[in-house]
Amino acid sequence: MQVHGGLLRVRGCGVLLLGPSGVGKSETALELLTRGHQLVADDVVELWLEDGRVMGRAREPIRHFLEIRGLGILCVPDLYGPGAVAEESSVALVCRLEHWREGTPYERVGLERPLEMFLGVELPCLVFPVRPSANMATLVEAAVRDHEQRARGRSGAEKLDARLRGEAPE
Repeated sequence: MQVHGGLLRVRGCGVLLLGPSGVGKSETALELLTRGHQLVADDVVELWLEDGRVMGRAREPIRHFLEIRGLGILCVPDLYGPGAVAEESSVALVCRLEHWREGTPYERVGLERPLEMFLGVELPCLVFPVRPSANMATLVEAAVRDHEQRARGRSGAEKLDARLRGEAPE
């Protein structure tokens, strides 16, 4: 399966960036690279199933390259070193970037994560509205940290919910 998007390893977590052309996926990837994370694929991500996990990589001809409108094609290892790229990654989190739309009910609490099916595997999927003032790389990093916290037990939303219901803190 191929998808139009980007795949990065953020804090070791495979993050699939999806969204329409021109929304800022590659620019978000570039900002994440400057913060020390790794590029797996830009523009086209090949996905396959391995041991029950969704895996992803770039097609060989475009592997390790990033296209930025107004700048052109960048060879990531040449600019950021060989450690800035990974050949493949499992996918643990999907972040959909979309142009912000007035009146759209974006998630604001996050008690439950919506899931999206890829190759028969459900993956948590977040939708981020892109606005001029938004820093998408910061949102992706926060999403990964939250994903890690949820994997360890309880999210910030669950902690606040328990506090508001008067339950004893953990």
